[in-house]
Amino acid sequence: MNNVLKFVLLIIGIGLIGYGLYDILTPEFSIDAGPLQVEAHGDNTQSYAMIAFGVLALVGGLAFGKR
Repeated sequence: MNNVLKFVLLIIGIGLIGYGLYDILTPEFSIDAGPLQVEAHGDNTQSYAMIAFGVLALVGGLAFGKR
């Protein structure tokens, strides 16, 4: 049971970190229509939270191996 939980936490941690980095690095929404340019800028707090939860899941998964 411990190995399954460790594996799941590691996979979830890697996935959350990857999604957070992808969300930070991809460009924001923008529209170019002739002389009109519209860009949407948002904050990255959700991306930082995803990365933080991913790191916590990785640390939790690695801690199960030490027990």
